[in-house]
This record gives sequence, structure tokens and C-alpha cells, in this order.
Amino acid sequence: PGQECGNAIADVLFGDTNPSGKLPQTFPVRLEDTPAYLNFPGENGKVHYGEGLFVGYRYYDAKKIAPLFPFGFGLSYTTFAYSSLSLSTQQIGPDDTCSVSVDITNTGQRAGKEIVQVYVRDQQASLQRPEKELKAFAKVQLKPGERKTVTLSIGRDALAYYDDLAREWVAEAGEFEVLVGASSQDIRATATFTLTASSRWPF
Repeated sequence: PGQECGNAIADVLFGDTNPSGKLPQTFPVRLEDTPAYLNFPGENGKVHYGEGLFVGYRYYDAKKIAPLFPFGFGLSYTTFAYSSLSLSTQQIGPDDTCSVSVDITNTGQRAGKEIVQVYVRDQQASLQRPEKELKAFAKVQLKPGERKTVTLSIGRDALAYYDDLAREWVAEAGEFEVLVGASSQDIRATATFTLTASSRWPF
């Protein structure tokens, strides 16, 4: 953690600093809830990584397992409200982008920073895909009572999966759901848009 870890923790505990970090991993309730539990430590010095696509929060989503602390979770001495989620368009082509806008309001008594997280769900995939995937995020600083609009862009890269046989990225036409929230489990608003045509491009 570095030589200033103790001072940093003290600043947070005594309220001199308002924390705004978010977890980059999931904390399980039990060891048995972890994605690698059935595969580790393996046999004869070999470990099979059986999670496949379902690493981290994707596994907990797929298995409907409630974690102790979810991916993207964080604490603050203030609170934030999400409102007025909007998309710039209801349909995009392979070369277009969709702007995702949401209003964030500091509803507490202290200045603070919130990290807005945008997840995407493919609702018409032709193959198995995660329940949702983090595709964009941004940090916004707000005074007490202040409101700001956060805008992030979603393009075909955020909608695609990798075809390892063809060695190409694939974005399939269909409906996609946008989920905006404070963590992978704390989703505050959703909206949908349609990708009108499929496309492929090399790695």
C-alpha cells in the first residue's frame, strides 16, 4: 500500500477526506461462492480455469449469487441520486455511437465524487454472453445539492464479442440494454437501443 497508507486511512476514518474509490473486484460471502472454487488447486500441478467468460462479477450475475461487496462498490460520506437517463438515439448503425446521459445529484451534506458506471446487456445474442458487461465509466465531483449531467459514448466495440475461430470481432444486430448505476449490483436506471446491422472486423 505504500508508506502513506496509514495517513491516507486515518484521513478517511476521521473524515478529513471523502473517499470515492470503487472496488475492481468482487468480495464473496463464502469461499464456496468464488468462480474458481470447483477447479482450484487442480490435480498434478495443473489448474483448469473453468470460468470461461464468467470471471468476476459476471459469474455472480450468471449464478444469481449475492456477493458481500460487489464489483464497483464504494463508500462515501455523502449520497448521490441518479435521474433523467437518456440516449441520444434509439438506433445505431455499425459506424455510429450512442451517447448515454444521466443526471447525478449530490443529495448529502458534503462535497464528494461519484463514479458513474455504464453496463451493456446483449438481449438477442446468438451465443452465450454475460448478463452484463462494464463498458464505460466516469467520475464526477459535486458540491452538496449540486447536479451535473454525465455523458458517455457506446459504440460497436462495446457491443462486440471476439470470434476466436474467425479471429474477428463481431457485433450482432439486435437490441441492447444500457444499465447505469453505482456498482454492478446497484443499477439505478436502464434504457434500450437497437444495433441495426451486424459487422465484423479483424483483431
